[in-house]
Amino acid sequence: MAEIIVVTSGKGGVGKTTTSASIACGLARQGKKVAVIDFDVGLRNLDLIMGCERRVVYDFVNVIHGEASLKQALIKDKRFDTLHVLAASQTRDKDALAKEGVEKVLNDLAEDGFDYIVCDSPAGIEKGAFLAMYFADQAIVVVNPEVSSVRDSDRILGLLASKTRKAENGERVKEHLLLTRYSPSRVETGEMLSITDVEEVLGLKTIGVIPESGDVLNASNKGEPVILDMESNAGQAYDDAVARLMGQERPMRFTLPEKKGFFTKLFGG
Repeated sequence: MAEIIVVTSGKGGVGKTTTSASIACGLARQGKKVAVIDFDVGLRNLDLIMGCERRVVYDFVNVIHGEASLKQALIKDKRFDTLHVLAASQTRDKDALAKEGVEKVLNDLAEDGFDYIVCDSPAGIEKGAFLAMYFADQAIVVVNPEVSSVRDSDRILGLLASKTRKAENGERVKEHLLLTRYSPSRVETGEMLSITDVEEVLGLKTIGVIPESGDVLNASNKGEPVILDMESNAGQAYDDAVARLMGQERPMRFTLPEKKGFFTKLFGG
């Protein structure tokens, strides 16, 4: 049975699509068969970050409306044989998605032997976001450590607890917190919320802390999910998050300010 994971947040621009791409690649690197679906109808960014934008012929909406088969629309990743991308439509609006159509696509993927289906949700609480989370078994709630992002995510947690198929059946979606753009030095000066602050407000356990890094933007611009750059702290942090998602123990890295060396202290900088 496929495990459906929604990557969600209340606020835009926190790194959901970057996270969806990296989680999907990380799971595929562990030998799992993975599909990653872009639910952001009308905008579509997942294919850019995955580096397959020129290979999109049919999209998610085409499949739901019977204009293409799932096999025609799925794009096989060039790096991992077990990873496939289903792009969003750029020309339709959010109403093009229907619950029954989404359910059929997810069921067909499960029948095709996919281990994980990663749903890249649009921001906020409109229809695309609701459908991305409705069928989820697990949710990765992506949060920047600042007040407005945390507050908006609290609202998403309310929806996960009340507006999903699991909630209707008296069960709970398993929720994880993923902090992005984390700067330990700014936490130390009080400019940014700490991991403990965010965990206490949202009542969630942290599955990963992604440090503030220019490598994330560079990777996105190259169409290479940052998890593939194992030289970068952000790539290593995403790899840790995937390991924890699969039940492995990993120490939480990149959460403390870098200690300044003797010469830095002496000469400044």
